[in-house]
Amino acid sequence: MKPIEYADAPPEVQAVYDDIKRTRGVPDVNNFWKMAAHHPATLRRTWESLKEVMAPGTLDPATKEMIFLAVSITNGCTYCIRSHEAAARKAGMTDAQHGELLAVVGMANETNRLANGYQVEVDVALRDQ
Repeated sequence: MKPIEYADAPPEVQAVYDDIKRTRGVPDVNNFWKMAAHHPATLRRTWESLKEVMAPGTLDPATKEMIFLAVSITNGCTYCIRSHEAAARKAGMTDAQHGELLAVVGMANETNRLANGYQVEVDVALRDQ
């Protein structure tokens, strides 16, 4: 499949593209959205959900992007890693924060796998939290 460009998109897809561009202040949508446009309902649903989750809230934009980056690293999604690293940097993530984030992601993955491998039972004191 090829990305669906604005000029080739049906009106319902163009409407989502327009909202993405307006919301993000960008001249064009990225390839993720152009590929999701092959199924307009998925494009619309995914954009609406992402827009809601990433909207201003109790977590600041840089923290949200760093969380998204951490999950993308864990899931091995190269596209998402590049996209959310760029967004996190735009939101203020420094090189030092990026390095620390990678250390936390690596450590979390290691200890998660050890806990799963050992089949560690959750401590009583942690069950009711």
